[in-house]
Amino acid sequence: MERRTFIKKSAVTASLMGVSLSGLQALEQSGKHIAKQTFKLKYAPHLGMFKNLAGNDPVDQLNFMADQGFTAFEDNQMKSRPVATQEKMAETMLKRNLTMGVFVAHKIYWKEPNLASGDMAKRKAFLSDIRSSVDVAKRVNARWITVVPGHVDLRQNMNYQTQHVIESLKQASAILEPHDLTMVLEPLNFRNHPGLFLSESPQAYQICKAVNSPACKILFDIYHQQIQEGNLIPNIEQCWDEIAYFQIGDNPGRNEPTTGEINYKNVFKFIHDKGYTGILGMEHGNSIEGKEGELKVIEAYKISDDF
Repeated sequence: MERRTFIKKSAVTASLMGVSLSGLQALEQSGKHIAKQTFKLKYAPHLGMFKNLAGNDPVDQLNFMADQGFTAFEDNQMKSRPVATQEKMAETMLKRNLTMGVFVAHKIYWKEPNLASGDMAKRKAFLSDIRSSVDVAKRVNARWITVVPGHVDLRQNMNYQTQHVIESLKQASAILEPHDLTMVLEPLNFRNHPGLFLSESPQAYQICKAVNSPACKILFDIYHQQIQEGNLIPNIEQCWDEIAYFQIGDNPGRNEPTTGEINYKNVFKFIHDKGYTGILGMEHGNSIEGKEGELKVIEAYKISDDF
């Protein structure tokens, strides 16, 4: 987009967000300077969320996130990145006081049974992935890794499937505990991911209680659970002692807070008042493309964090 067009289109966005046009012009020229915010919670952007403002280089994006006041970062694809890139990103996070959030720890079976099946070969492959994730976690100073148990096994009673999952997670916990690492189980909603074994927070809560390990906790994705079960704050309260991580996305659309039906200001206030000091991953898209949309994401978090 040409500079003149960007400035013209940005005027409306600027007026809505309380950002002056001259400020947008300065931002457009430098791509980096926005007044730094002090957030009450550790919201964690991901690579690509601010690529138009910060550029494509991962290190530049991390620096941009820190410049805006974000104090955490998550990267589902971290495990697949070259070791040199992991090390460079880890070095930058340490310099900028960004806490590393989750990355996906293993191959996820979206269309066929995995942990729920009780298949010993699949369990062995899963545990191998967990072991290799330990090395990555140490390299990037991560404390949490995401685990999704995979598809249901339609040929087995749900109780048998649950026991298969619990046994796999107990063995994985034994691998992670000596390294003070935590796998976080993510229930996913039926609309985006039909047929998965783990879909609800009470189900995840029951499994974590059965595994009974500090290495096995819940990733409460607010977007997924709004679709799957609603009743967000009461369910967060019920699961509280097993929740180790949150992720964010408004519904409908799975974009930044303020774009959908979830009252994120109230949800964030509740989480903050509970004394939560962990990470809230910004696992969502931007509702508007380009620099304007990236500014809108930052402003949405300023608004939702104002409680």
